[in-house]
Amino acid sequence: MNGRAYSIRVDGAKYGVGFGSALAMAISYPNNHSVLWAIIDGLLGWIYVLYFVLFRN
Repeated sequence: MNGRAYSIRVDGAKYGVGFGSALAMAISYPNNHSVLWAIIDGLLGWIYVLYFVLFRN
């Protein structure tokens, strides 16, 4: 397009993934009392957060 390079900013997605992982670990540790499970749930990120909200309330 007119010889210009266009780029898409993904700052929101980058920070969203980090926040989802931190939130998952913050929810997981008090519930499971396990650092290992907190790390695993942190890797799953938003998937664990949605699971917690939908099924563990």
